[in-house]
Amino acid sequence: MSIDPFERVGLGRSAVEIRRFGLGMAALSGLFRVVSDEEAAAVLDRAWELGVRYYDTAPVYGYGLGEERLGRLLRSREAGSYAISSKVGRLLYDIEAIDADPSLEPDRPAVDIPDFDPREGYYKGTPDQRPVFDYTYDGVLRSVEESLRRTGLPRIDVFWIHDPDFHWAQAISGAVPALVDLRSQGVIGAIGVGMNQAAMLTRFVREADLDAVMCAGRYTLLDQAALAELFPACEERGTVVVAAAVMNSGLLANPTPDAKFDYAPAPPELLRRALDIKAVCESHGVPLRAAALQFVFGHPQVVSVVAGERSVSHLDDAVTNHQHPIPDKLWEELRGGGLLPEDVPTP
Repeated sequence: MSIDPFERVGLGRSAVEIRRFGLGMAALSGLFRVVSDEEAAAVLDRAWELGVRYYDTAPVYGYGLGEERLGRLLRSREAGSYAISSKVGRLLYDIEAIDADPSLEPDRPAVDIPDFDPREGYYKGTPDQRPVFDYTYDGVLRSVEESLRRTGLPRIDVFWIHDPDFHWAQAISGAVPALVDLRSQGVIGAIGVGMNQAAMLTRFVREADLDAVMCAGRYTLLDQAALAELFPACEERGTVVVAAAVMNSGLLANPTPDAKFDYAPAPPELLRRALDIKAVCESHGVPLRAAALQFVFGHPQVVSVVAGERSVSHLDDAVTNHQHPIPDKLWEELRGGGLLPEDVPTP
């Protein structure tokens, strides 16, 4: 079996259609190292040429660069021929303004990134702006307006509440009502929450009227935390899942002693497990990346995968690996060897 990366899929109960494969803009916005406008444009042009029609970005990606670069690609394309998602929960301020106003809370990542400095940030080659958390009603309205301005596009289809790990109260009382109102007015087509954890996503699904969630890193070949409560809650509420970070920060792309898991050095036990999974894949003539990309589609709640590719070759590889045939025996061997739970669904 293989996956058609360009198949159209509905986003929950909304009228929005996305594709099985979406291109995430984090890597193309300078995550951890500088990416030039020319490098980013080459990847985006290639994505369009290949047939990629779903793109995911956020204000925090490159501190505005992600939305600006995506807008430059899509402004010349026919409206309605693609789908975009962006995010709310962080507003961009000049560094000097943050330094001058102690009430502005600088962004800190939801996962533990060693030696992280909020003023330095984790995107390189960016404007002199930094994100500040704001999940208030008015802050979300402002965020949506600024995202439209940065992209230069008339509409963004989906907005996710982005990483509200430390801001539950403000997000549920401010951000959710703001997005619900914008959806009811037809300004946006669908709403959801995107996080690197499953527990709070489950709570949002149960307490808010969401179309979808973006689950980053918690449903992968190495981590199926979303299976316990999140996916059953989504099934009960009619909420679909977009899977992100299915390579777990690179460990499932290339498991080496230098690989990362959740942005930090990979624990030895997870490295060993990734290498064992890779060995099983290779014994069936299947690249590990293909198994990692396709595994998530075994669960019926997962409708799409968003992957961040930094180069044309990586993008080509991702599209090819979506379509690489994977025999049922591979999944059976992973289960039999204790590398996947016995009851985990597979494609």
